[in-house]
Amino acid sequence: MRSLLFVPGDSDRKIAKALAAGADALILDLEDSVTADRKAAAREMTRDFIASVKPRERRPRLYVRINSLATEDWSADLDGVVPAGPDGIMLPKPRSGEDVHRLSLALGHGEERAGLVQGATRIAAIATELPVCLLNMGSFVDASTRLEALTWGAEDLSAEVGSAATREAGGAFTSPYRLARDLCLFTAVAAGAQPIDTVFIDFRDQDGLRAEAAAAARDGFTGKLAIHPDQVEIINAAFTPSQREIERARGIVAMFAASPEAGVISLNGQMYDRPHLTRAKRLLERAGVAGRD
Repeated sequence: MRSLLFVPGDSDRKIAKALAAGADALILDLEDSVTADRKAAAREMTRDFIASVKPRERRPRLYVRINSLATEDWSADLDGVVPAGPDGIMLPKPRSGEDVHRLSLALGHGEERAGLVQGATRIAAIATELPVCLLNMGSFVDASTRLEALTWGAEDLSAEVGSAATREAGGAFTSPYRLARDLCLFTAVAAGAQPIDTVFIDFRDQDGLRAEAAAAARDGFTGKLAIHPDQVEIINAAFTPSQREIERARGIVAMFAASPEAGVISLNGQMYDRPHLTRAKRLLERAGVAGRD
């Protein structure tokens, strides 16, 4: 998943527009973008949308962001949408990997009641919205086999911390939020989950988005959250390996395949060792997802 586009779960118009945006995944939101009096309607609209789109051969992955496990809404969210068979659930504001485990158990019960394949519903967690979660990041490792992605957020965290700003005047994140970003990246990789970069909230600043997405791809993130359809194309481009990168990765893999006992190989005047092989294989996996292989 290169691009994951948020869309309010209670707006047919916005959902239809988001579906045409070209995102790898849609995150149908039942949390922050839906007011309390619209929660029930949003669940129904989200369920109906998933049921209508899921049978399509070509479609984005369909995630639903439920409400926090600290609220009274999350179980009703699951009851409302799991029968439609979403591809995954996005968990906001977890305190630790234990909340992922708790959600996983609830999904298992929901799948059983709905007659769905056990384990089919995956989990993406927003791991940095509460300060306590930053102290518990290691708990996401082995929290659940359902954990598909880990992402981070600055806005809710800044509200908890009381920060006056999350970014420097030039646009770079301030120190506390760089820490949250880095912990998300390392934890996701350690957990075998996809590391997803956070939203870029100024959706009119395409140059800023392009630079931030490129930096995230450089550092090891494999996708980025989006809040507007116009951001999708830029994000997809940033996380799609170029043909040159693909060819180099194929060359590295081929050379090591030809010399399976070698610890180091030479290709086009450069030396590559086993970590380069691992990186090359991961790049080719991402290229396959992006349709570039």
